[in-house]
Amino acid sequence: MSNVKKFPSKIAYEIKIQLLDIKPPIWRKILVDSNITLPKLHLVIQGSMGWTDTHLHQFIIGREIYCEPSDDVFYDFTDYRKVKLNDVLRKPKDKIIYEYDFGDGWQHSVVLEKILDETVIKVPICLGGKRNCPPEDCGGPPGYEDLLKIISDPKHKEYYDMMDWLGDDFDPEYFDTEEVNEILKA
Repeated sequence: MSNVKKFPSKIAYEIKIQLLDIKPPIWRKILVDSNITLPKLHLVIQGSMGWTDTHLHQFIIGREIYCEPSDDVFYDFTDYRKVKLNDVLRKPKDKIIYEYDFGDGWQHSVVLEKILDETVIKVPICLGGKRNCPPEDCGGPPGYEDLLKIISDPKHKEYYDMMDWLGDDFDPEYFDTEEVNEILKA
């Protein structure tokens, strides 16, 4: 039976991914197959939020940590490679934490908002969101808060250095659902 294709389930999850400790909030609402594995969910979060997948990550579910086995992990964890989203989120309002870049400490809540029966999702779909993702390596929530203060004041002594580091195209309020959906298709 090795030539049998696995098709997506007929159950979709509408999840909300929100970056914690940031105000105003940065969030995405995504439709995913309920059978998506945690490693694939990691890629969905990376793509939908705008991260570059250049740092370690893990999921925190209750008191357990779920991640890929690695020589860099020196604590108790559960191998997440075969864990499906519907194993850990079963009913609306269930929540898990996704942590990315342990140095900066970006934590995201992933909340199951709706269960959609008889809905096949072959590719994750972004339904909406707010605000641009912080740039990588900006120092976590406190560093991002400082960055926003600096770039909002052209008279700040670090303004030009920060704008040079960011590039001219960074807009903290920017968000484009269609752009995210193109990333999720890839």
